Amino acid sequence: MLLGIDISTTAAKALLIDHNGVVITSATMEYPSSSPKPLWSEQNPIDWWKACCTAIQRAMQKGECSAADIDAVGLTGQMHGLVLLDEGGDVLRPAILWNDQRTGRQCKLIEERAGGFDNLIRFTGNAVLPGFTAPKILWVRENEPDVYREIKHIVLPKDYIRYRLTGAFVTDVSDASGTALFDVSHRKFSGELCELLEIPSAWLPECVESAEVSAYISEESARQTGLPPGIPVVGGAGDQAAQAIGCGIVRPGVISVTTGTSGVVFAYVENYTADIKGRLHMFCHAVPDAWHAMGVMLSAGGSFQWFRNTLGTEEIELAKQNNTDPYDILGSKAVSINAGADGLLFLPYLTGERTPHPDPYARGGFIGLTNRHTKAHLIRAVLEGITFGLRDSLELIKDLGVPIEQIRISGGGTRSSLWRQIQADIFGQDVAVVSVPEGAAFGAALLAGVGSRVYTSVEEAVQRTVHITDTIVPDEAAHLQYEKLYPIYQKLYSSNKNIFRQLYEL
Repeated sequence: MLLGIDISTTAAKALLIDHNGVVITSATMEYPSSSPKPLWSEQNPIDWWKACCTAIQRAMQKGECSAADIDAVGLTGQMHGLVLLDEGGDVLRPAILWNDQRTGRQCKLIEERAGGFDNLIRFTGNAVLPGFTAPKILWVRENEPDVYREIKHIVLPKDYIRYRLTGAFVTDVSDASGTALFDVSHRKFSGELCELLEIPSAWLPECVESAEVSAYISEESARQTGLPPGIPVVGGAGDQAAQAIGCGIVRPGVISVTTGTSGVVFAYVENYTADIKGRLHMFCHAVPDAWHAMGVMLSAGGSFQWFRNTLGTEEIELAKQNNTDPYDILGSKAVSINAGADGLLFLPYLTGERTPHPDPYARGGFIGLTNRHTKAHLIRAVLEGITFGLRDSLELIKDLGVPIEQIRISGGGTRSSLWRQIQADIFGQDVAVVSVPEGAAFGAALLAGVGSRVYTSVEEAVQRTVHITDTIVPDEAAHLQYEKLYPIYQKLYSSNKNIFRQLYEL
């Protein structure tokens, strides 16, 4: 068996698959987040470790699995999070997460220290955004000097789990790409940028390729997790690169669109080419000697989750009574509403935005609301607004010259037949559903298989295990309606940008 571990924003997942990619068992353990101040988002890394240990144990018990049959471990997880450790490896403060937006001032400072935006693109291949790791380091230096003085190691969320499993401080090229300290073109940390920012490079972890063995399970972690000591742990990947492996995005022309809490459009790139305007992320792929272009919207499935929690209490109660999913009930109500929700649009910027508008002050909203609109209209507008936001990233990828031959969808957006159809209709292209619903953890398990030589390459791992199960064809009439609405949607951000900032300042 192969074990994939995913440290997501909401939970730790342990997934066991066999060598043919058949899911044997999985277990998930949730943990809390906190927002002590507006724009802040934090978690306790020790909660990740406790949840990880429990998830591994429960997965093995649930599947009646023998730990001795596990060949290797692959890691994945939320990207960009800042985990600070002291000399003894103890956590110094709560991790500052990818969706934390407190560091706008530090982002500007990094750009200045780098010698301007163009130089920053030369150093890292990417614009620096509040969610990235480097500005968080500067924020701690400015605001928590006592903590800063104790730092000896900086790791990313999944790499904290690696440290607890193996004692090694290691990351992989895909996750390191999102730190804003990484030279993406040369697949290594930028010593020059670290020097300019006065961040000791000795604090940073060793960096390996995603399918490369990084370390081995220690005796101590074996006692806590039940894993066999001495089995290899591969580099793994950031959640989006691992998710892409699980969707089979290992060649040019195949694009993935994933709707989790965030929404991600991910394209394989054969030869490194930065987006000189910094609109898209250009990161190292989990495939050796390959890169990927990526657009990220911060609140995709998160917007639908907000709607469920805030306006779907009736559906939540009904789902409990009928042992069903409240999302299914909400989606069924929107089926009868025409494409375009009778002129109602939804902006999904509930936690600021990243692509195509890197703006922590962006806000969500319903636009065009009248007394004719019902709850069903609101639901449909939310699904359409999220999908319009995903299309924004698709359009940027086209502008970069990346071919789009096939779109593969995964995540929460695939569970609803209505949402699958909306994606095909708004994208104006067939969308394919892949065989694996387990996402990033599955991709991490495949990388573990490559590292332990179960597969000869990432491409072979995908060929053996990832299959298309359904294809959705656009409805021509709906697509034409969305083609009229999309330009209006695109204008809404620019029309309200200054208002968003004013509302934040109030």
